[in-house]
Amino acid sequence: MTDTNTPDIYKALALQTECKAVNRCASREESRLIMQSSIARIRGQIFAAKAFHGEDLKLVCLPEYFLTGFPMGESARDWQGKAALEMDGPEYTALGKIAVDGNLYIGGNAYETDKNFPDLYFQTSFVINPSGDVALRYRRLISMYAPSPYDVMETYLEHYSEEDLFPVLDTPLGRIAALASEEIRYPEISRILAARGAEIILHPTSEASSTQMTYKNVAKLARAQENQCYVISANSAGITGTSLSAYSTDGRSQIVDDRGIILAETTGGESITACADIDISALRYRRSRVGMDNMLARQPMALYASQYAKLNLHPQGSLDDGTNPPAKDFYKSRQEKVISNMKAAGLL
Repeated sequence: MTDTNTPDIYKALALQTECKAVNRCASREESRLIMQSSIARIRGQIFAAKAFHGEDLKLVCLPEYFLTGFPMGESARDWQGKAALEMDGPEYTALGKIAVDGNLYIGGNAYETDKNFPDLYFQTSFVINPSGDVALRYRRLISMYAPSPYDVMETYLEHYSEEDLFPVLDTPLGRIAALASEEIRYPEISRILAARGAEIILHPTSEASSTQMTYKNVAKLARAQENQCYVISANSAGITGTSLSAYSTDGRSQIVDDRGIILAETTGGESITACADIDISALRYRRSRVGMDNMLARQPMALYASQYAKLNLHPQGSLDDGTNPPAKDFYKSRQEKVISNMKAAGLL
């Protein structure tokens, strides 16, 4: 019997687009002009892709921090002022207009401020719905040099729920979640999202690609098949406007299905070729059948939880209430303490 709530097959796109960095901007006004120009360029690329691939293109994933690049020596306060979006800011409004005009869901990633934490910024993976609203916000939980909700957990949970830490959006296209960049290498995040129902994981990334299998590309295939979900991974087509070699982060945007099969992948440069059919009906069938390949149905979650509960190697709340944004060296010293904890626990 056909589930009337299961979407028809549709197309998704991992849009590989250039990131014009704002690092060299001398003011907030200058960086906003670059962002506006990038959004206008992306709008054209999305509508060209819809004309090329067809009206059933319903879901677009954009790369990590596609509007700004990443901090390269700026202080936390300087980067917040230069690069972080406001939660109701004009950039989200402009992206929402693309979603409305194209009848699309659009996923992406940006640095973002939060009125509840005026001294911090978070790296946020978002999903905008066809009504133009930001319908999902996932704040990156694991980052080497940026604050996360985990770092201010007690205060964070005064404003948000635990479910907000791992949000899943129920849509007519299926249940969508998102994470950022290297978080694809941490199985627990994807597993929790899948356990909460996610069928599609959007993966905005900006990563060094290679003709060889990289850590992240191995992880994309693994996360897809072990969680029986689609992974839609959009890489940048290079980052310009910094001293970094521009095309160090370029290529291999891809769409992987719930069996770990790469359905589409692109080479370097700006491209709309990482586009593929999404068949949620087939995914739900495979999740519902009895057999060894049904990984989700065989997971003893409580067994893992009891073991994790015994470990406290990386304590939460290391930024207290977040009123004093740390310098880069703080994150290095914090990791050194975690390594010491691992040695003390006999893990190293």
